Amino acid sequence: MPPGVVEFGSSATLPAVESVDSAGDQQVPPLGSAWVRARVSGPSMSPTVTSGDQLLVRRVRDTGRVREGDVVLARFPARPELLVVKRVQRRVDGGHWVQGDNPFVEDDSRAYGPAVVVGRVVARLWPRPGRLAPAPDLPGG
Repeated sequence: MPPGVVEFGSSATLPAVESVDSAGDQQVPPLGSAWVRARVSGPSMSPTVTSGDQLLVRRVRDTGRVREGDVVLARFPARPELLVVKRVQRRVDGGHWVQGDNPFVEDDSRAYGPAVVVGRVVARLWPRPGRLAPAPDLPGG
């Protein structure tokens, strides 16, 4: 993997620095820098992004600005070591409901509950540079 690229995705687990607030509640840590270059691992966002794609991600400080349809980098409070690339479906108590674009993979809010969005995907850097496509039309959706 090239230097400066961190692998994220539905099947990648990363060490997480967990913090605890004064009430003793576990907190989901933010991204360490304003911009992150991420490498996708796993099929959950196919066909929009596929395993091996490299994405440019910008840290999100105000989650109120995250919109339905945004492709984001998120963590689940139930699994803070897991950093995933998913599409925002809606805002819910505790964060955002996120799902992958691949209807056959359910390692998202359906399995882990609400997610905390930590970054928004701005563009794909490799192999097909450019903006990401909108959510695919799925049968029965």
